[in-house]
Amino acid sequence: MAIHDCDSQPGLRPYLDARHEMLSRLEAITDSTPVSLEQALNRILADDILSPLDVPSFANSAMDGYALRAADVTDEAALTLIGTSLAGHPFNGSIGPGECVRIMTGAALPLGADAVVMQENCRSEHNIIYPRGPVTEGRHVRLPAEDLAQGERVFAAGTRINARVLSVLSSLGLEQIYVQRQLTVALLSTGDELKSPGELLAPGDIYDSNRIGVGAMLERLGIRVIDYGIIQDDPALIRQAFIKAATEADALITSGGVSVGDADYTKQVLEEVGRIGFWKLAIKPGKPFAFGHINNCPFFGLPGNPVSAAVTFHLLVRPALATLAGETLKPTPLLQAKALMPFKKSPGRMDFQRGTVSTQADGSLGVVAAGAQSSAVFSAMAEANCLLHLEQDRGNVSEGDMVTLELIDGLYW
Repeated sequence: MAIHDCDSQPGLRPYLDARHEMLSRLEAITDSTPVSLEQALNRILADDILSPLDVPSFANSAMDGYALRAADVTDEAALTLIGTSLAGHPFNGSIGPGECVRIMTGAALPLGADAVVMQENCRSEHNIIYPRGPVTEGRHVRLPAEDLAQGERVFAAGTRINARVLSVLSSLGLEQIYVQRQLTVALLSTGDELKSPGELLAPGDIYDSNRIGVGAMLERLGIRVIDYGIIQDDPALIRQAFIKAATEADALITSGGVSVGDADYTKQVLEEVGRIGFWKLAIKPGKPFAFGHINNCPFFGLPGNPVSAAVTFHLLVRPALATLAGETLKPTPLLQAKALMPFKKSPGRMDFQRGTVSTQADGSLGVVAAGAQSSAVFSAMAEANCLLHLEQDRGNVSEGDMVTLELIDGLYW
């Protein structure tokens, strides 16, 4: 009997080809809505943001110190202190020759001043200030529009609003902005063996972790989730859920039922009520991932194994949902690290092994496996902070070899 190499099965779609094909078949929503800044976190900008003002709008001090004329700072300089400029309480007047003003960080630069000397470089005696030079014009001064000029594009449409973006929008004084309509995703798991947390397990049962984990990742992305729960391995029930989801949601995500078992009905039902774009990828974990449409509703069929579900969500579903939401995704930074242990790998599929990367004594990156690499062992996945990208044709990785990886710690999962 011939031995079948599961990693060399014909017809498996390469990862990058599948991703490109999937994204090319998706269209972004075009609806937008105004929201306040308090409601804007994790939403997607529908329009370019142009600065309504210069930032900063006035010259101000970058240091606590003394505002003065740079030309007055000589070896024998003794300047008369004539006032104070505080943030929100500027000095009303102008600085003349031989004069200076006490100034705090962020306070407006008085008229006549063109530089600031930090307080550590000054000596004060009875309202006479002795600055140490030399001092050049513009020293420790933030000029108007140094950050942003009025009319300048600050953020492009398609930008996801995180805390940093929100801070900049706040600094512009914007009260509300237009964002893309929030995506709605229907989510379900299939399998007679699945039980929700809190239910009693019968022999052969397991708890449904995929729906909980994927739902959490969707919520972290600012997506509204319709949880259809667990659907039994019954084609009629699965068909009913699929048709309903296609009318209620912008996309449908399922977990399980896309393999080749006798009770794996997801692919069969998808063929009946919709169309399959592709099924089975040359990746590990996640080979049985499926993509298609039910009418105009995109369908993403995640494998049932928990690691496979999480990895394929990250690699394929996340960029697909970004496309649907109108988000402009930036390329994922890929890093090079030295393998600090051997990694088993068979040619034939691109392997996304879970690892823990750290900085070594010489400043380079080193990576080890984050526990067992079985697609059913999610506890090890929870310890990982990176995904190794082991090329499709690559074999075993020896200790000391260089590998490509991406960081996942601190992301939506």
